[in-house]
Amino acid sequence: MDGLVKGLINVALDHIQGGDDRDERDSQPRDERSRSSWAQVVSGEPEDHDGSSSNTDHNTTAWNRRQSYGRNDERKSGELSHAEEDKNNDGWETVLKKPPRQQTKVHKEQWGNYKRPLGEQEYSSEVDCGAGIEPSEEELADLSKALNRLWDLDLNRLVPGKDYEIDCGEGKKVYQKEDMAEGSLFSWLSDEIFTRPTYSRFCSLLDNYNPHEGHKEVVTPQEKQEQAAFIEEISRTAPIKYLYKYLSAKGIVSESYPDFKRMMTSLWFDLYGRGGTSSCSSAFEHVFVGEIKRGEQEVSGFHNWIQFYLEETKGRVDYQGYIFPRRRGQIPDSETQLLTIQFEWNGVLKSVSSTLIGVSPEFEIAIYTLCFYVGGEDNHVELGPYPVNVKCYRLGNKIGSAFPVADS
Repeated sequence: MDGLVKGLINVALDHIQGGDDRDERDSQPRDERSRSSWAQVVSGEPEDHDGSSSNTDHNTTAWNRRQSYGRNDERKSGELSHAEEDKNNDGWETVLKKPPRQQTKVHKEQWGNYKRPLGEQEYSSEVDCGAGIEPSEEELADLSKALNRLWDLDLNRLVPGKDYEIDCGEGKKVYQKEDMAEGSLFSWLSDEIFTRPTYSRFCSLLDNYNPHEGHKEVVTPQEKQEQAAFIEEISRTAPIKYLYKYLSAKGIVSESYPDFKRMMTSLWFDLYGRGGTSSCSSAFEHVFVGEIKRGEQEVSGFHNWIQFYLEETKGRVDYQGYIFPRRRGQIPDSETQLLTIQFEWNGVLKSVSSTLIGVSPEFEIAIYTLCFYVGGEDNHVELGPYPVNVKCYRLGNKIGSAFPVADS
């Protein structure tokens, strides 16, 4: 009888949550709307385009326990001291759904140097690709060919089974709330990855942001140096050099490489308003780091696999399974590098999200920048073996959001 009652309650809750989806879509800020919702693009289910459902009671409780999470907070992982846990739990023991993972070792020896003036930075040698970074006439006329070329030029992309391993767990529909993953998405990742210059500089940027969407960001002079240094580092790689050649050939940027790098720094790191608050967001924060929508308890953005891995090892991300692909025969496995997944971040559910696993930071910066300047909101392209719709939403003259969707 107890099982029957619980089942009826779950059905009723599912009906109520499903009815809230339309209201959530209607309350979206204009830069987050789409002619067809993100969840509908992925699975045909009626959900918010950026994929979050409210699940309010559970998420609010979990989020309230993580209010200490913020920039420069030594406990920003949301973990409370044992004494605080005992006090907050009123004597109840917290039972983890999954065993805690050993935190990864990220090499931080150079991170202090990354905040030095640009003239005191040490960078990698320039990649010499010769004519290999010159876009062909076919690529200039076809965005799909250009993005596929960028896939080939991503010399820094990781190899499944050699550099990392993932466990996709079980699949689920967007609206399903059950956790279908017994463990974490990432089984392991080689420590060597974080010694690579573009990866290391990318990681050093991730803790510069407050996750609250309505929280005004304060960018220090050192963080500005860090941003410019990251752009300088990736500008020495093949994908960014190709991007520059492409945009220059199209007349979108000047032939000055320093001007191009300043444009890239502005495009990705300049602050803008989101959710009614000015200077609280940026393209980099939204796409790669992720945000929590104010008052709605929804995860917005957060499409980068490195951020996912690091947050998962710290216990802030709970992977809950992959979303069933619309086309049969495309069930993901440990070799798959384009995933559509569901997870919780700091106790807040992201019903559907997508990410390219193992690609380099410079590759993602390049494809989203190219789609922003040359493409549209929907960009149906080929990335290696994957048919992809690279979604790119504009917020004025800035990138509002950008992410890949597995094309059916």
